[in-house]
Amino acid sequence: MKERNQIMLLSEKAYQRIDRELTKYPDEQKRSAIMASLTIAQEEKGWVSAEVIEDVANYLGVPPIQVEEVATFYNMFHTKPVGKFTISVCTNLPCALREGVKSGEYLKEKLGIDYGETTADGMFSLVMGECMGSCGDAPVMLVNNQHMCVHMESERIDAMVEELKKHGDSA
Repeated sequence: MKERNQIMLLSEKAYQRIDRELTKYPDEQKRSAIMASLTIAQEEKGWVSAEVIEDVANYLGVPPIQVEEVATFYNMFHTKPVGKFTISVCTNLPCALREGVKSGEYLKEKLGIDYGETTADGMFSLVMGECMGSCGDAPVMLVNNQHMCVHMESERIDAMVEELKKHGDSA
């Protein structure tokens, strides 16, 4: 556990979750917990800033570059602020062949943003996603890296956005 005289960027609960992840690996393999630790940090903060990356590295006892490499390699980690809801649109070939490009264009027009952007109200960010392993259900979208949406034609996109707006407004 972190010493109390260090600045703690995450909550005590987050560090406890990271501690549970660390128990899954031998002491000399702490870097194996980097992905889980970044996921925990991002769930709490919404994104992983340079300070959070360094904090996770210090907590795990690994060089910060190892954590930064993971955070910048995987597109599930956000290294700049994002909206309350991040919608990843699968842009790989199977989805593209099954109206994925059209659905992505429809969503961009509906939200008034392009890939890599966030709506002015901070509600939605839109990103290009890699294969989500559900090619038969294309086009596929993923909300906040947790909720997969399939067969995303315009009507389903409208319903998804409206539901997310309701959820976002009530939070």
